[in-house]
Amino acid sequence: MAIVMLIGLAAGIALGFVFNVTYPLEYSFYITMGLLAAMDSVVGALRSYLEGKYNNLIFVTGFLTNAALAGILTFVGDKLGVPLYYAAILVFGGRLFNNLAASRRIALDKFLDKKNKNMEEK
Repeated sequence: MAIVMLIGLAAGIALGFVFNVTYPLEYSFYITMGLLAAMDSVVGALRSYLEGKYNNLIFVTGFLTNAALAGILTFVGDKLGVPLYYAAILVFGGRLFNNLAASRRIALDKFLDKKNKNMEEK
């Protein structure tokens, strides 16, 4: 599973460098918020995978909901002249770091458990 994710990530990065995709400057906040929401969903999925609770339906609906919420906040804030995208940055950014920290702890615990088990067998 992790190999497939890394291959997909590498392919996406390679395609991003190969194709010169440009977009209007007015959409930069929307794209930034979409990327932040996507990163939050992916890191949350990694955490749930490491915890053994991963469900693809939850991931896909969370991904779409996060992206829609970030886009709506940015759009409404744009129309009102209020930087509501800060709310998305704060929430998604905070969750991103919390999920990443939890994933790291879970991965380290699994690694140390495996290492201790191997040492006990010797």
